Amino acid sequence: MDTYTRAFSGSNVVLGRLSRRPASGRRQAAASRRSQGTRQVTSMIAAGPRTPVTLGGSGGGDEPLKISIGSGMMGGGFTNVDPETRRIVPDANGRTKIKVVYTVLESQYQASLAAAVKNINAKNDKVCVEIVGYLLEELRDASNLEAFKRDVASANIFIGSLIFIEELADKIVEAVGPVRDQLDACLIFPSMPAVMRLNKLGTFSMSQLGQGKSAIGEFMRNARKNNENFEEGLLKLVRTLPKVLKYLPSDKAQDARNFVNSLQYWLGGNAENLENLILTTAQAYVPALKGVDFSAAEPQLFPDVGIWHPLAPCMYEDLKEYLNWYDTRKDRAFAKDAPVIGLVLQRSHLVTGDEGHYAGVVSELEARGAKVVPVFAGGLDFSSPVKKFFYDPLGSGKAFVNTVISLTGFALVGGPARQDAPKAVEALKQLNVPYLVSLPLVFQTTEEWLDSELGVHPVQVALQVALPELDGGMEPIVFAGRDSATGKSHSLPDRIEALCARAINWAKLSRKPKTDKKLAITVFSFPPDKGNVGTAAYLNVFPSIWRVLQNLKADGYDVGELPEKEEDLIKCVLNQEEARYNSADMNIAYRMSVDEYQKLCPYAEALEENWGKPPGTLNSNGQELLVYGKQFGNVFIGVQPTFGYEGDPMRLLFSKSASPHHGFAAYYTYLESVFKADAVLHFGTHGSLEFMPGKQVGMSGVCYPDSLIGTIPNLYYYAANNPSEATIAKRRSYANTISYLTPPAENAGLYKGLKELKELISSYQSMRDTGRAPAVCASIIETARLCNLDKDVDLPDEDPKELTVDDRDLIVGNVYRKLMEIESRLLPCGLHVVGCPPTAEEAMATLVNIGELDRPDNDPPIRGLPGILARSIGRDIEQIYTGNNKGVLADVDLLQQITEASRECVREFVMERTGADGRVTSNMVANLGRMFGLSQDPWIKALKGTQFANADKQEMTGLFKYLEFCLQQIVQDNELGALREALEGKYVEPGPGGDPIRNPGVLPTGKNIHALDPQSIPTTAAIKNARLVVERLLERQAAEAGGKYPESIAVVLWGTDNIKTYGESLAQVCMMVGVKPVPDALGRVNKLEVIPLEELGRPRIDVVVNCSGVFRDLFVNQMNLLDRAIKLAAEQDEPLEMNFVRKHALQQAEEMGMTLREAATRVFSNASGSYSSNVNLAVENSSWSDESQLQEMYLSRKSFAFNSDRPGAGGEMNRDAFVASMKTVEVTFQNLDSSEISLTDVSHYFDSDPTKLVAGLRNDGKAPAAFIADTTTANAQVRTLGETVRLDARTKLLNPKWYEGMLSSGYEGVREIQKRLTNTMGWSATSGMVDNWVYDEANSTFIEDPDMAQRLMDANPNSFRKLVATFLEANGRGYWDASPEQLDKLRQMYMDVEDKIEGVE
Repeated sequence: MDTYTRAFSGSNVVLGRLSRRPASGRRQAAASRRSQGTRQVTSMIAAGPRTPVTLGGSGGGDEPLKISIGSGMMGGGFTNVDPETRRIVPDANGRTKIKVVYTVLESQYQASLAAAVKNINAKNDKVCVEIVGYLLEELRDASNLEAFKRDVASANIFIGSLIFIEELADKIVEAVGPVRDQLDACLIFPSMPAVMRLNKLGTFSMSQLGQGKSAIGEFMRNARKNNENFEEGLLKLVRTLPKVLKYLPSDKAQDARNFVNSLQYWLGGNAENLENLILTTAQAYVPALKGVDFSAAEPQLFPDVGIWHPLAPCMYEDLKEYLNWYDTRKDRAFAKDAPVIGLVLQRSHLVTGDEGHYAGVVSELEARGAKVVPVFAGGLDFSSPVKKFFYDPLGSGKAFVNTVISLTGFALVGGPARQDAPKAVEALKQLNVPYLVSLPLVFQTTEEWLDSELGVHPVQVALQVALPELDGGMEPIVFAGRDSATGKSHSLPDRIEALCARAINWAKLSRKPKTDKKLAITVFSFPPDKGNVGTAAYLNVFPSIWRVLQNLKADGYDVGELPEKEEDLIKCVLNQEEARYNSADMNIAYRMSVDEYQKLCPYAEALEENWGKPPGTLNSNGQELLVYGKQFGNVFIGVQPTFGYEGDPMRLLFSKSASPHHGFAAYYTYLESVFKADAVLHFGTHGSLEFMPGKQVGMSGVCYPDSLIGTIPNLYYYAANNPSEATIAKRRSYANTISYLTPPAENAGLYKGLKELKELISSYQSMRDTGRAPAVCASIIETARLCNLDKDVDLPDEDPKELTVDDRDLIVGNVYRKLMEIESRLLPCGLHVVGCPPTAEEAMATLVNIGELDRPDNDPPIRGLPGILARSIGRDIEQIYTGNNKGVLADVDLLQQITEASRECVREFVMERTGADGRVTSNMVANLGRMFGLSQDPWIKALKGTQFANADKQEMTGLFKYLEFCLQQIVQDNELGALREALEGKYVEPGPGGDPIRNPGVLPTGKNIHALDPQSIPTTAAIKNARLVVERLLERQAAEAGGKYPESIAVVLWGTDNIKTYGESLAQVCMMVGVKPVPDALGRVNKLEVIPLEELGRPRIDVVVNCSGVFRDLFVNQMNLLDRAIKLAAEQDEPLEMNFVRKHALQQAEEMGMTLREAATRVFSNASGSYSSNVNLAVENSSWSDESQLQEMYLSRKSFAFNSDRPGAGGEMNRDAFVASMKTVEVTFQNLDSSEISLTDVSHYFDSDPTKLVAGLRNDGKAPAAFIADTTTANAQVRTLGETVRLDARTKLLNPKWYEGMLSSGYEGVREIQKRLTNTMGWSATSGMVDNWVYDEANSTFIEDPDMAQRLMDANPNSFRKLVATFLEANGRGYWDASPEQLDKLRQMYMDVEDKIEGVE
């Protein structure tokens, strides 16, 4: 029998793949499973009765994969385990019976507590114990909470530990507080301060000590202020407590000693320690046992940090001693070059005997030939054992381990209370090896996890996925389940197989010679139009790949014979020059027979339900599966297949989610089993792999992203400004996401008639008081109309001579305001090339916008440049913004002067630091000159002679010191360096993703992107900004609706937007309904306060919230918060004319026969594991018949309701509630938060726009008003959707600066232009807010100009064909009223480009 049998002891679960097989045989095992028909889930644990497992759906192959075990989670909660399974009731037999009730976060204490009580009951002749335990999450259920209250009321002793979830901590206080005085003892170990204050041992209580000057008092008072981890702080306090006990009265000192002992018993965790904990507490504090002495032993202590191994005779506190034992073992023989894996464990699992899952990982790693160093810590600062045990014991300072896997699930430094990411990153950077963080199930049993489409419990995602990502943690694989009967953790062998195989492959990267390493570069082709190979947001893909290959070649990698020019690289991958336009002619790198595919791909048969027998019709020649790409030495450049259903309107309409087809599976099977890649590099934002069906987080072996990526380390170049989707890639495809910079930004500027208009305004200002002013004003009005500004500015019909000077000023001021809005708009120019940082000049516009913002949270706080300049002339910048927004000519002009002065200050500042090569350098001469007073600061030079010359020197100095740091960050670059580090098996430093203007910490790029702590938003600043935007939105709507407030607003929430703005749009929803989010005692935002109507000053506005699939994945706890906020508003007993949430909820409750809370359901998204409405796919592929079909897609895919009363249920289809809520909507609303992404840059915005949908649902058929909030500058704006679409067209699609910048990128640039036009038509389809002149001007620019048309056709004929087809489609669908001449020209051009593609001369 295997020596590890005792470690598993029957507690195994096999999910999806076969248990314990060599990595090389993983694919080959498919043959033995081919007869199964569906993807099987097998359990090997005794965990109660279970219904048969079913997988797959019945929707014609279009349902996502489902796993159904049992009846699901109790009432939509997170667990259906009955706390009664933890109750032990003894036969008293004349003994004193005491009752112990405990509540813990995790279940590892359950088995050892049960063993301790059973031993007392079996052997002690004086006392017996009744015990019952509750897991913290179980108290969400009302019946459990009532049972808990009854148990506590009849208890002698209550024990609580790790109670760090505020809403549940409140329930503990609510239950225990009233009966605390009648309890004989109340022991609270590390928990929220309010719960800690429940501690009671005789005269000892935390709350009493908190009033004095003791160490405990100081600790309690500073618990919130200190950034140190709460639990670590308490443990340090306990270690020092004996020194301060002498300052306490003797009785209190004894009780305090008892508390210290009780904590040491608890931390000791084994049955003996817990038995003594109960006995010592009972003899000291239970009156019925007064005078009884149980002669309990002192606490058995364990090392704070150490090394553990399931076969070792003891815990080791020295690495050399451990290795002396390890290297003399007889049961295993390791190769000399065996990889060494460091494991990080929780001591509590070891001391409580709940370590079988750890043993399972050790066993699997060693079976695969790896050595292990499993370390542990008693607290939750795991950086200490990392520093102590993971380095060369001979003192070289080099890492001894090749990869680290944390099996705790927690952040490296910190636990459920808070973390210290900088300390963790410092430790991991020094160690410099890949860092994986895997998860044991904490709040769910194995069955509940299997049954859940959500996957891992949302609270666990926040604590044990999001927080470790801030440390640079990767690969959140669930490796251990939890038994519903015993609470013990058990191995999930197929998950452990995947984890260990991946960890070892990461380790191999540091050992394998560079010349032998194989890298699979994967590019995307989306949409699957023939000109789209190499699609990626903001990235010039093939020139970037060219730079990567050149860089790898110089570093010693075998990249074969590369083409001489980057243009030739495209031709090589796409076979020949014409083949770039026809994917069927792409270079075929490998032809995979059906037999080989079925042999190597273990899940091939599972795809047949959706796609039929292989090879299918996608990536296939009808006989074989085709892998497209080209190999260069040990580098393969391959084209990822597309979803496969983009052109099928019925699948778009009815499928809940995409699923991989045989060609997709064959591609990744080829990478792993044929090409045998050591790593895959997904190139750019973004592909399809991470959006395949499966659980949202914590996937099982039958989730497709897990199956597809297999065991290959996954590197992923991702745009730095898109942390939300990067996080999806990180969690669902196990990617190490390496950030790349977005293109340098420039101000949009003015062109053609807009430029002429500005000159006319200058003339008006100089002639304002002369007789020529009316004539110039008339020219301004006429030119504004010619420039189609008449919908954006109210232009009069009467002769300007009839107007007063003030009226003329107001007209000119509003035109001027609109021009400056266009001119100052930031836009990315061209496409980024990996490894090419911007020049100093290219960085200027970004730096100006960074300098524009106030940063009160910075240390020290920094004032924005416009505000400083405004104060220098005695004005307040907010007043100037207000005047500008109203079209006050003097304020519009003053704001423009401030803008120009700001730009000049930054220009002088940057130019002083620019070398001859255009790059930033250090100007030593200027620095020395300033030191000796021989030269001025550049900003002083820029402002000299202007009205702003007296700007506050101290404020300007502080600002430009900050801007100097930002400039260095902007022009730095580690994009290529980070890739090399990852390929060498090193740690890639983590960094936030987001908008570099709002958060320059995003820079420099080349970091492992993470999002943020989801419990930290919305921040105080975000709530302040949200309040301002909501006020402006309601003012704007009221102004257009005769002073009437809208009763209901449909809001769309995006993941990336909320990361960049720290939750502004989330806070907007709360402000609309008049509820304020507030932080708990540890700073986590999970509480709500109703804003009184008197303070609100207006009615509560009803909302319908539609969350993107990415927002749902990242912020499920915030969806809970939103649902609670809306229901809280609905429950306020207020006049209906002042509370539209309540008004509508009451109406719907009566009409639909439900409770008020049910009727107040307003938070919706996709089904779990599903993304988007598919409207964008239909528009991009022209695969829709009419708008009603698009609206049906939206309704069928976006009407899954989230219910905070059933949080474990995830999104549940509730179309009736969605439709009922949408029927009352009067306004639709979205946010733009970054200049880099606007309405037509991506298809997501129109994909989620419900404007025409609402009109179709409303009983009166009235179209709602549609607004967009623009917070891309310090002067936040609320514009109509039509205004925003026009602004977008003027600054991008029709702007020579933008399209010439794109065309400089050639092939990819044409695709970017075509994409903007397609997205513009998408807005026509969903909102009808695109003016005819936008299409006219675009047609004039790109089609009627013969030179431009030829350039587009030559650079990328296929994308040009799509551009021409989109114009024709826009006309055919009634969105563009084109002339017959325009249409004839387009039809002829379509035939010409067809001939070019087909090779007809």
